[in-house]
Amino acid sequence: MEKAAFEGWLESVSTTFLALSDQQRNQSLDHLISLSGAAQLRHLSNRLEALLKRDFRRRLPLELAFYLLRWLDPQTLLTCCLVCKQWNKVINACTEVWQSLCRDLGWRIDESIQDATHWKGVYLKANLRMKQLREEDAFETSSLIGHSARVYALYYRDGLLCTGSDDLSAKLWDVRTGQCVYGIQTHTCATVKFDEQKLVTGSFDNTIACWEWSTGAKIQQFRGHTGAVFSIDYNDDLDTLVSGSADFTVKVWSLSSGTCVNTLTGHTEWVTKVHLQKSLVESMMHSPGDYILLSVDKYEIKVWPIGREINCKCLKTLSVSEDRSVCLQPRLQFDGRYIVCSSDLGIYQWDFASFDVIRVIKPQQDPSSLSLLSFGEVFALLFDNHHLYVMDLRTEVTVGRWPLPAYRKSKRGSSFLPGVTSWHNGLDGKNDAGLVFATSMPDHSIHLVLWRENG
Repeated sequence: MEKAAFEGWLESVSTTFLALSDQQRNQSLDHLISLSGAAQLRHLSNRLEALLKRDFRRRLPLELAFYLLRWLDPQTLLTCCLVCKQWNKVINACTEVWQSLCRDLGWRIDESIQDATHWKGVYLKANLRMKQLREEDAFETSSLIGHSARVYALYYRDGLLCTGSDDLSAKLWDVRTGQCVYGIQTHTCATVKFDEQKLVTGSFDNTIACWEWSTGAKIQQFRGHTGAVFSIDYNDDLDTLVSGSADFTVKVWSLSSGTCVNTLTGHTEWVTKVHLQKSLVESMMHSPGDYILLSVDKYEIKVWPIGREINCKCLKTLSVSEDRSVCLQPRLQFDGRYIVCSSDLGIYQWDFASFDVIRVIKPQQDPSSLSLLSFGEVFALLFDNHHLYVMDLRTEVTVGRWPLPAYRKSKRGSSFLPGVTSWHNGLDGKNDAGLVFATSMPDHSIHLVLWRENG
């Protein structure tokens, strides 16, 4: 058919086709398809793909495409990467999207790294770690064996765990290898704290002692309490040691001379925890940089200024109930801005500038049986008689747990502790390693819960 005749025929057919109903048009197309050969069907397929599969993303400005991608859930976003090379390229170039997904999972974000491919890899690793937490597959366990009597005191620092026992010894362990680094003869230890050179121990014999690691020699002794010493803390720069005792008092000592500088009274129960910390906020009672002492008994938290004054006055007394009907647990945390303590009603957080309660967390589990181990900006570590729990503090939802054996329970709270706590302020792919939790066992061993390597 000549061109002019063909064009006339095509115009006539088009006019007739437009006059047909939808059903008649479909029948006409079906008939034409049945008459078509391979070349016509291939042509039809190519034209239909271009008409029906329009890439709306390609038509958008890149900034608008990035904005829309932020609304997608992670699984949909990963699926979109499989649509085509162009989509995969654009999605992999959107740094903010992948950073946001990592942040949602509780990951720390280094804003100086703007490589989207890096953050996509971080997200995939973070997603795997959170999946392991949900499925009780993030941790592993080991034991430290060496004491011949019950272990009361534990203290962890920089990969090393110190244990104090009724067998009149204290041992320093390398958590990674499980090897005992130092072992020295001491008194019965109710509490311990150490640094590179020395070990300080509080005892059931009412005394405190300072020992040299390298020789095992006692280099200082502190006498004055009339009850067991349950908690100690010290600061070398201040030359100050503080102690809490079953005699209801808190004592402030000169670390170098061993003399008692001050005895703080006011508690009506055993003082189970003392904590020495520099204030990071200002109020009418203290300024940033002031050293503050916190002491805890069964019902109250007392706040003291650290100084050499004889008549040191308590700045504030905090409690959960005025009628002393609710007990505090000896799990105190203070970072200079916030005070956190667990109780039979839940976990209480006070603002240190105002001393107001700013948060009460009531976990899904029974609060009276749940204890606080560590409290961060993103995660908290809790435990009860049967499990270790990881809570996302942004949602107050438990995101992981781990079974625990029948460990030795202590009302004073010194026979169990958290390990590395930096990840509680956000995971970063490096701090999810090492010790998570340690507790003493009835057979005198130490049960360790450690991060499993993230594959």
